[in-house]
Formats: sequence, C-alpha cells, structure tokens
Amino acid sequence: MKFTIDRADLLRSLNHVHSVVERRNTIPILANVLLHAADDSLSLTTTDMDLEIIESVAARVGTPGATTVPAHTLYDIVRKLQDGSDVEISSNAGDTTLTVKAGKSTFRLGCLPTEDFPKMGSTENFTYNFPVPAGDLRTLIDRTRFAISNEETRYYLNGIYLHAAESDGVAVLRAVATDGHRLARFEMPLPEGAKDMPGVIIPRKAINEIRKLIDEAGDSIELGLTDNKLRFSFDHVTMTTKLIDGTFPDYERVIPKNNDKFLELNPAIFASAVDRVSTISSEKSRAVKLTLGGKTMTLSANSPDSGSASEEIEIQFNAGPMEIGFNSAYLMDVAKQIEGEGCRMSLSDPASPTIIQDLSDSSSLYVLMPMRV
Repeated sequence: MKFTIDRADLLRSLNHVHSVVERRNTIPILANVLLHAADDSLSLTTTDMDLEIIESVAARVGTPGATTVPAHTLYDIVRKLQDGSDVEISSNAGDTTLTVKAGKSTFRLGCLPTEDFPKMGSTENFTYNFPVPAGDLRTLIDRTRFAISNEETRYYLNGIYLHAAESDGVAVLRAVATDGHRLARFEMPLPEGAKDMPGVIIPRKAINEIRKLIDEAGDSIELGLTDNKLRFSFDHVTMTTKLIDGTFPDYERVIPKNNDKFLELNPAIFASAVDRVSTISSEKSRAVKLTLGGKTMTLSANSPDSGSASEEIEIQFNAGPMEIGFNSAYLMDVAKQIEGEGCRMSLSDPASPTIIQDLSDSSSLYVLMPMRV
C-alpha cells in the first residue's frame, strides 16, 4: 500500500475517528485504525465493538491496499507535522510496518493484520431510514444530553431515548433523557420514514461522538435503524452504534399535569444569580433556596463552612409566598438551554416536581425534582 495525502485532510479525518478508540485496550486491534487506500480515496475505520466510525477522504493512491496502525499514535504524528505538508504513507509487503514521511520526518509504526479488525455490519440493511436536518439533530442533543444518567446500575438511563410520539395531535420525533433528579424532553416534526419506528436508547458515547461531527455535516443527516443498531450517514462519514438493550421508564408519569403556580423570569439573569449565590453552597448538596413573593425572588444559600449568600431578582408570580430548594447545577444546566428572554416555571408545592419551559419555544420541556434546604 502506498498513497500521498494532504496533511490537513488526513488530520481532520483522524480527528473525527480517533476519539472512538479507548486509551486503554485489552484487545490490541481495537487500539488501531483501519486504513484502506483505493480509487483515489482513503477510508479510515475505528471501532470499540459498540461504536464504529468510517470516513473517506481524497488521496493520491499509488498502490492500493489496507493495514491497521495505532490510531492515537498516528493522530499525534500527523498533528505535529508542518501545516501545508504532503504526507506519504506506505506499508511493506507483509503489512507489518507502516512508514509515514513528511518533509524530512520519517516514522515507522507496527501494524496488525486487517483480518483481525472487527466489522460492525454498517453495510447491512436498516429497517427504517429517514433524514433529519443537521440543525435539528444538533438542537435535540444539546437540549437533552446534560440530563443523561451516569449511574451504571441503571444502564437504561445512560443514553437518550428517541421515539415517535404524538403531541397535540401532531406526529413528532421525541428525545428524552433523565437521571431520576431531572428530565429533559425535546420534540421536532416526525421525519418521513420514521412513522412506525420503535423507541430506542442511544448510548452516551455515540451521542457525544455524533455531536462532534454535526458541526461539519451538510444540511441533512440520514438515520438508519434496526432492532439493535443505529446508523448516522452524511457526506463521507458513516457512524454506526449499538443501542442500549433495555426498557426506558414511563417518563410521562414524572411530568406533572396539575402544576398551577406560574413563575416567569429572565433565564439569563436567573442563571447568573444562581451561579453567584451557589458559590457559597456546600459542594455535596449545591442547594439553593428560592423564596417567592410578589414580584421578587430571593435566592439564598448557606454553608456551615463558607457562610451565606443571597440575591434578589424581579419575577412575575401568580401565587402567594413560597419557598422551594433546588440543586444549583441542575438549575443552571436547564437555564443554559433556554435561548429566549423569558422562561416559565410551573410549580405545585415545595416537594413536587417543577416544570421549566422557554416561553418562546415549546419544543423543549424540563422537569426538576426539588430538594430540602
């Protein structure tokens, strides 16, 4: 195998695929990237057995062929080469050594056999295929992934639940994430071809990897779905992930239906105030108390070690005096998702879940469990 490629093109593709590779691998071949050169293009593939990314990039191929080399090492080498340089890559007849040349630099890397490299079946037929606008997929991820659980025992919460649903008589594609303390829900029009799709749980790692790639995607991303895999395709990139094999809980039961106390405020002012006041709260609880009354809200925090803090902001509240506590980090996570100038908190009592929504955008809904303060 022998080919020449522009350093910037190779670096961009390696940047896309190398992060799938775990730094610590008990299976040596999983630390490698599969390079396949043919027909004036180079294909790069990485996998961790649950997630696979394949990307093609233009290259000047002298001798077609394939081999595998350590992904992170190759990425570090290319990253440190001079801008604007051409990189010549070749492997010896037995594919046991890969040589990388650029300018006066030469590197030799050990290779592993291509036949040992696992295939995830990204070429198989997918039952459901539908396009999603890249901007909508970006928003879907940003509005929900912060609520994904990190608790490994409840593995079915370690991802985003994506499914077809109905909202006010309109078919929607809905994404939900929750960790038991907070819930994030986002809706967008149901794409053509997704009508009868089953509900699937997309793992956190796949969510994070596709989010990195979206910014460089075109206008649309094609999704393909089987019982246990999900594929994202756009431009010269294909990412295939296994789905979480579990049952997502009935999240509708968590969303309160009868919260009749409505609080309206500016989310940016609110988030800044929470950030300042929470400086004094204890690291363990991060609790902030909201004292509501009339047209003002007083945010306060107390810590046996650090002291106390309070700040007052203007609000609109349709009920009598009330006190309720929240985890300040959770409050700020939600407030950051609200792009409009106004948000509404729908409350019931200090012990019941609170709904938070953007007044100018009904596509998102957030639920926060209060805490004792």
